[in-house]
Amino acid sequence: MAPDPGRVRLRFAARAVLGIGLAVAVCGLAGHSLVGAVTGGLAALLALFTVTDATVRAQAVTTALLPVVGLPVLAAAAALHGRPVARDLTFLAVIGAGVYARRWGPRGHSLGVFAFMTFFVAQFLRATPDRLPELYTAVLLSVLIAAAVRFGAWCYERRLPPAPVPAPPAGTGLARVTTRQAVQATAGAALALVVGQLVSPERWYWAVGATWWVFVNTTSRGETLVRGFRRVLGTVIGLGLGLLVAVPVAGSAVPSAVLLALCVFGIFYTAAVSYTWMMLCVTVLAELLYGLLGLLTPGLLALRLVETGIGALGAMLAVLFVLPVSTHTTTDAWIQRALRCVHACTAEAAARLRGVPGADPAPRVAELEQLLGRVRLSVAPLVHPLNPMLGRKRRARRVLALLDDCAREVRGLVAVAADAEASHDARLAAACWRVETAVEALTGGRREDVERVDGPPAAEPALAHLHGLERALTELATPLRTPSGSPLVGA
Repeated sequence: MAPDPGRVRLRFAARAVLGIGLAVAVCGLAGHSLVGAVTGGLAALLALFTVTDATVRAQAVTTALLPVVGLPVLAAAAALHGRPVARDLTFLAVIGAGVYARRWGPRGHSLGVFAFMTFFVAQFLRATPDRLPELYTAVLLSVLIAAAVRFGAWCYERRLPPAPVPAPPAGTGLARVTTRQAVQATAGAALALVVGQLVSPERWYWAVGATWWVFVNTTSRGETLVRGFRRVLGTVIGLGLGLLVAVPVAGSAVPSAVLLALCVFGIFYTAAVSYTWMMLCVTVLAELLYGLLGLLTPGLLALRLVETGIGALGAMLAVLFVLPVSTHTTTDAWIQRALRCVHACTAEAAARLRGVPGADPAPRVAELEQLLGRVRLSVAPLVHPLNPMLGRKRRARRVLALLDDCAREVRGLVAVAADAEASHDARLAAACWRVETAVEALTGGRREDVERVDGPPAAEPALAHLHGLERALTELATPLRTPSGSPLVGA
């Protein structure tokens, strides 16, 4: 039920079903076994899901690099199949490198995820060296099919402005978030691996997979704890649904194929708005695959729940005790970046109103939407229903509401600036200057210097939006104020 402006999520999900379905069909026509078809389908899913570069050209380059990273990892996983100690150490190294690669932005993130999932799938399918030719061919064919659909048959991104993907907060050494997360993820995965193997020597990799995916797209301990809770919740609901759906059709090709397509659609459609719903779909998809492989039993479902809990617990312990990154640190960084982007949007819109050649606020608005998404993700632990700190919860909700007000006024201002009939007057320059001053006060730690804006509403549309923006920025000074050294919006 979440809004889907431009039906982007709908197109994203429908294209995924088409691309993955074609990839599996081509693998079947090439004479691959069920294991090869499953490998190809998962490779196509990752190629369509994980590549998030800002431009189509960059997306194509990243997609082409996926097999370059994935095939050597697949070979290592297959070669170490019968050597548990070396396999486990290699898996942990892949996890650490995959998380550390996020410092290079969306491309590093995509390649890291693909490397991890390649090793994971090798454990899931129990790949051995004799299967490598088939698995290599399946991966290459499927990535090629996924690329043909994404960049040829259905490249809707060419008609959309590039969506900038904000990088994590900067730093050096162990102050860098990606470095700390790499250490955390490796430690959490090591714990999950050991405990997971004690519970099940055959399905231990579920625990490691749960730890990995809890860390994806998080930057603080609060985000990771909330994500771990949502992963377990989605898995529990998915297992319950699987008893009703996946178990009755286990081994039946046509019903399983239809349900798999629905799960793929659900994964892609819900990923941007609900991690719980996405995990529900992932869980049912895994159950259907086990049904096709002839391995699905109620006992296996119970084991998956236990291993998922172990993995989530490993991630939570790691973020709490291994180089923790506070929610306050990352939340403050994202909020300040969003406020600076508000100012940049205002400046570009004002320049457009003055008739400055080349002034275009649209890319800045797209960047602002991305940054606000990161703010919401970072603040999620503070507004979670289970958060007992009611005062901070109220402050965090107020911050989110006022930032949404800022975004609404900025979008209105940009719409006015796009009107060829809109003209500049001296009041616009004065209002823009006041916005700039307010942002500098909020981001420079001088929140007490933000002056309250009063007066009658402006009749001029551009001025009305600027005055609304001023009011929102002025009111932000209260929840963002940090008296007595208390945290900005949380801990």
